Amino acid sequence: MDNLTFTDKILARTLLPFIPKWITPNAVTWFRFVSLPFVAFLFVEEFYFYGLILFLFSAFSDAIDGSLARTRNQVTEWGKTFDPLADKLLIGVAVFILVTRFLSVYLAVTIIGIELFLIGSAYYRKRVEGIPIEAELSGKVKMVLQSLGIGALLIAVSFQLPTFLVIAMYLLYLAIVFAIISLVVYKSI
Repeated sequence: MDNLTFTDKILARTLLPFIPKWITPNAVTWFRFVSLPFVAFLFVEEFYFYGLILFLFSAFSDAIDGSLARTRNQVTEWGKTFDPLADKLLIGVAVFILVTRFLSVYLAVTIIGIELFLIGSAYYRKRVEGIPIEAELSGKVKMVLQSLGIGALLIAVSFQLPTFLVIAMYLLYLAIVFAIISLVVYKSI
């Protein structure tokens, strides 16, 4: 239990005891994959409030599956590979639909481009060089900032609060900074 993060310890004392033992971390990751078309549908059809709820629930499931895996000693190779892919797809769908619509196509292309580069370099390093890519702090901070940025954008359009558009933009720009740090840490550039 020495490899537990601060977040793991908090979740282990608060939320994880309520999750039945039969729900595995990989099942939570699968939930994120299954939720993607519904998230996309809600965004495309402009049901932003419901999209906000499902997006936040899906994004928060990222913290849940990792903590479940570490606290229950259920870390798998499948989870190590597909958990970050589920995260990147969730963010990518939200950025493609929402950021291009409400903020900037250039911002969306930058975020998606960096995410694709991270996926490609991780795949290359694992398959060609045999180096597994482990999650690290800058990548986790990036994901949190992206999720908060998309959440702020959804609050802005759900409740007509333009200040939240500005907050969303700054959160997403800050996420780009952490994405670049991830590229350096992972030796992708």
